[in-house]
Amino acid sequence: MPDALYFTDSKEANELLAREPLALLIGFALDQQVTVPTAFAGPQKLKKRIGALDAATIASLDPAELERVFREKPAIHRFPGSMARRVQELCAVIVDEYDGDAAQVWTAAESPADLRRRIGALPGYGPMKITGLGSVLALRFGVDVAQELVPNHPCLGAIDSPEALAEYQADKQAYKSARREQERAAGQAEK
Repeated sequence: MPDALYFTDSKEANELLAREPLALLIGFALDQQVTVPTAFAGPQKLKKRIGALDAATIASLDPAELERVFREKPAIHRFPGSMARRVQELCAVIVDEYDGDAAQVWTAAESPADLRRRIGALPGYGPMKITGLGSVLALRFGVDVAQELVPNHPCLGAIDSPEALAEYQADKQAYKSARREQERAAGQAEK
């Protein structure tokens, strides 16, 4: 197990992501329309504001209170209302289906297909987050059933230092630009 996942510029947040599986899942849930460092700093902010990072606690919070916590300056996410609901839904699934133990999402997976299904069933997790989390589990935590989920393009699992995060962000932008150009060219060819 790594001591830290270098997804933010905060040593404390990076260590929390490596130490607490729920933090990792929440970070991925927040990784939407914000930078990677912003998304993955969210679990640490949430923990500081509510006192603990516990699925049962978060799932049972009054939704308006959780939204207030997300909106507190600096906001945890640029869409605090919808992300507060998403995180609360995620925590409810962890409580209901995994007895509050977020790590069971991958430790109890029997195969790559089972892991893919488990991750994909989490609120807000689509194909990109399945491969993103899968790459982190495989490459940073050595989870065997996650090996097949590692994509053949720049992924979070390859980040092992602050420098690798900067390189990942640059590679991700280049990859997205190339895909947009391919889609544009394909659209032009169809006309």
